[in-house]
Amino acid sequence: MEPFSSPMRHECRELCIIKLGKVKEENMNKKTLFAVIVILAFVLSACAKAATYEESRSYDNYAASGVAEEFGFAPEAPAAAYESDAVKGVYSSTGATAPIKQMIIKNADLTVAVDDPGASMNAINEMANGLGGHIVTSYIYKAYTNSGLEVPEATITVRVPADKLDMTIEQIKNMSGDASKYTINESISGQDVTQEYTDLASRLRNLEEADKKLSELYDLAENTEEALAVYSQKIQITEQIEVIKGQMQYYEQSAAMSAISVRLVAKETIAPVTIAGWEPKGVARDAVQSLLNFGKGFVEFLIWLVILVLPIIVIIGAPIFFFVRWLIKRGKRKEAARQQALREAMSSQTPPEMK
Repeated sequence: MEPFSSPMRHECRELCIIKLGKVKEENMNKKTLFAVIVILAFVLSACAKAATYEESRSYDNYAASGVAEEFGFAPEAPAAAYESDAVKGVYSSTGATAPIKQMIIKNADLTVAVDDPGASMNAINEMANGLGGHIVTSYIYKAYTNSGLEVPEATITVRVPADKLDMTIEQIKNMSGDASKYTINESISGQDVTQEYTDLASRLRNLEEADKKLSELYDLAENTEEALAVYSQKIQITEQIEVIKGQMQYYEQSAAMSAISVRLVAKETIAPVTIAGWEPKGVARDAVQSLLNFGKGFVEFLIWLVILVLPIIVIIGAPIFFFVRWLIKRGKRKEAARQQALREAMSSQTPPEMK
């Protein structure tokens, strides 16, 4: 076979150069496209993060105070594995927003006078467990009536299914024996979080789409630098997904389980003022109660004065008094001695001759 002629070699070289140029151009286009997609993913992540900053911050503060403990979440279940039925129902197959059930968080506060606050606290705990709820916190401590009588007092917070909230409140009020007389305070609050929940579901869907795209880019990465860039963005989006899912779970649990905070006081605490069988009411009752409180305070002041203040004055003041008295007497003795010495010196002098 004869060697290539010069024109053939030149043509072959040009073909090779053109081929290499196309390969380089394809590689450059691929890298450029890869970089553009990574940048777009970063922008999407930043926008989602900025949009959820305020709600995420409030959720983080709540989580720090013990969301898992209050609602009984399983600590070993990762947030990424959570996906509620409500989230699945927010969007249709076409991606459009579907109507969801209104989500309202209802809570109640009660103050009830009972015969035995400790026993009533235990009864409320058993009631909540029987209704499918659970206890959140409970405290029992000592209090004092206006007459100085020591009585127990308790506070308890429980969670019960939201559809059984009214029934539970009535049962707690009936523990006093006369709900209309011994129910001191009752308040029920409601917070509609439907809009917040829908917004979170929308952001969750966008972040999950971005996470899916980043997973595809990670598989297409050709070197370590590209893989690390994608992985860094994927971690940020994953963290935001976990925060949003956790906050949505908190909303769902709060709407499903209402909190009831109950303060249990002894009936002796609210016993009416009685003077020789007379029970003053209205302004007269308040005036008599103020007078009794003043008399009680004045007697307590005298007791403190006699038992505590006077002994302290004697212990500290007596040495000071005798020390000052000794200093005064010492000064007087020195002054008397000086005056006596002066008189003796004057009497010992010879009077001058008279001319």
